[in-house]
Amino acid sequence: MLCGNYTCLADPSAVSLILKPMGSQRMEMRKRQTTGQQDAAGAVQAPPDPGNRGPNACCFCWCCCCSCSWNEEGNERNRRSSYETKTDGATDCDQRPAPSVEEVRCWGQSFDKLMKCPAGRCAFREFLRTEFSEENMLFWQACEDLRSESNKTTVEEKARLIYEDYVSILSPKEVSLDSRVREVINRNMLEPTVHTFDDAQLQIYTLMQRDSYPRYINSSAYKTLLKTVSDQSPES
Repeated sequence: MLCGNYTCLADPSAVSLILKPMGSQRMEMRKRQTTGQQDAAGAVQAPPDPGNRGPNACCFCWCCCCSCSWNEEGNERNRRSSYETKTDGATDCDQRPAPSVEEVRCWGQSFDKLMKCPAGRCAFREFLRTEFSEENMLFWQACEDLRSESNKTTVEEKARLIYEDYVSILSPKEVSLDSRVREVINRNMLEPTVHTFDDAQLQIYTLMQRDSYPRYINSSAYKTLLKTVSDQSPES
């Protein structure tokens, strides 16, 4: 015990810590931190015990009441990867034939004509990427893909993935939706259908039309593309 001008410490280990040189204290603290980090890393990397499947085990469950095994989580990751690859469309854009002069000119006439043309959507998406708003086009395309589904299970799965990727406030690809539309989506997600995101899709479509489209038509990207296809046209 140390008294006098110092606070009395009844714990012998505390006394020994005070009496140790500062270098030894730092080394001991580093050892403790390293040990704690290794224990934490082991806890994160260790796969969950399939026998211990309590509630809320599935982080993707809409109702948060299901339980997922390790294999089911792996299948979920595979399905998500497959779905994101399908809706991403980057490969399709790269392999798509160059648009004609008439097509590119039509894009400058109306946003509807641009969005109805696959090559136009690809070109516009490239522009959105430069403005860091590519998620708007990805969300719109994901909603279009959802509309083409007829299987109830597939519809529910895709609706859940769209919600997590573009509606959830935790997603880095969250699109800008007002509170009214979000409330509609939350109600629709109780029983997802191909029309769950209709209001949201229209809002994002309108946002791209009013905000990004005018800048694209006046951008060097569009003007350069128009000049390139004009120079390559047999009519020129």
